[in-house]
Amino acid sequence: MSTQQTATPPVDAPSRTVGLVSLGCPKNLVDSEAMLGGLAVSGVVPTGAIDGAALEAMDQLDAETIVINTCGFLEASKQESLAAIRRAVELKSQGRCKRVVVAGCLAQRMGKKILAEVPEVDALVGVFDREKIADAVKADVSSGAQFLGKYHSNPRMGSDSARMRLTPRHFAYLRISEGCNQGCTFCTIPSIRGPMRSKQLTDILSEARELVADGARELNFIGQDTTSYGSDIGYSAGLSGFLRAVDAIDGLAWGRLMYAYPSCFTDEMIGALAESEKMVKYIDIPLQHIHDDMLSAMRRRVTRRQTEELLGKLRTRIPGVSIRTTFIVGFPGERDSHFEALLAFVRDFCFDMMGVFCYSPEAGTPARRMDNQLSDVVKQQRRDELMQAQQQVVFAANRRRIGQRVTVMADSESEGRHCGQAPDVDSICLIRNGVGIKSGDLFEGRITDHDGYDLIVEPASG
Repeated sequence: MSTQQTATPPVDAPSRTVGLVSLGCPKNLVDSEAMLGGLAVSGVVPTGAIDGAALEAMDQLDAETIVINTCGFLEASKQESLAAIRRAVELKSQGRCKRVVVAGCLAQRMGKKILAEVPEVDALVGVFDREKIADAVKADVSSGAQFLGKYHSNPRMGSDSARMRLTPRHFAYLRISEGCNQGCTFCTIPSIRGPMRSKQLTDILSEARELVADGARELNFIGQDTTSYGSDIGYSAGLSGFLRAVDAIDGLAWGRLMYAYPSCFTDEMIGALAESEKMVKYIDIPLQHIHDDMLSAMRRRVTRRQTEELLGKLRTRIPGVSIRTTFIVGFPGERDSHFEALLAFVRDFCFDMMGVFCYSPEAGTPARRMDNQLSDVVKQQRRDELMQAQQQVVFAANRRRIGQRVTVMADSESEGRHCGQAPDVDSICLIRNGVGIKSGDLFEGRITDHDGYDLIVEPASG
């Protein structure tokens, strides 16, 4: 009787297995999914993937190469990425992997400077050279550190098809554009991701059908500036044309628009969103501030009056619309009067969902060179106060909703979301008595209570 043994690959053999850690926003997640798909096609076997910076989870990645797809948008995200990179090289030093590859925004932003901080990294892949990830993973261990990334002055918007998805089967993110031309003074995106460039509508619809065929019932449409969609490729129908085209996607239950820029939001776009049968009545529109002094300093290309007019139109022309936004507090020169105006605005307008960032002085941005930088203590105090005001708004709104009916998409038997709740960033519905409900199911529920920001929902009996 003989036994068959698997030959141990030589130390310098190309990697045959890969584990991936995906950090940052949904745009980065799409890159991670596309890289995993490309690696699989190239013959490398993905053995595990982590969405988020849970360093202890990295210990479970059983692979010859670990890829860290980094975020580099803010200093905090940079430090989070570096911590993940250092943990990966620790695993390498313990013999638990052979190779560490760093990809994504931080690789693009810092380039070879990463090697000065963590010299044990084997290869770097920038955001414009995502297709080279297989070369980086499959290279011989003895080949030395490589930088497979560069900045393209006129990068092409490539396809995100044939992805290996990291989201649950019933929802996915679909990128309709990349980069940004707005030039906000606080933002690093143009220097990392490049200028605005749109996907062709035919490519978007093809990807959408592929995702729906793979089980996605909800598609969340993303980009750095989705309202400018089509402006760079001569697509005159723009975002309005795209929104109307979504209704032709067979099998799609919900479409959701994220990252809309306020200065570009036209009446035609509002009409298209209002008339669409498959686009949910939800809009994510980061405003960043409301005081004209701050909007000007941030170079937001919009005034308070224009913002208020737009928000009024959204609520009037799209009854029941859920509006999510984000604000920045502690921007250079933000006086008490500026912040008080923002605080009053949040209390008065009553956003459905809201996030708040403390201003971060990022290298290479005009805002970092501005006078009157505020202390971290002041920033945090203002963030806490603004979030407290929003909490009061949301809790009061949740109490008013008790007894109402709502359509819920289940994420599990015990949790789900109504159409005004985007995955990962918003509150959720806590499902009670949901026996038999499966992920991706749509059901009619009745709101019976709330638990903080979250709504408690029971399936309606009739």
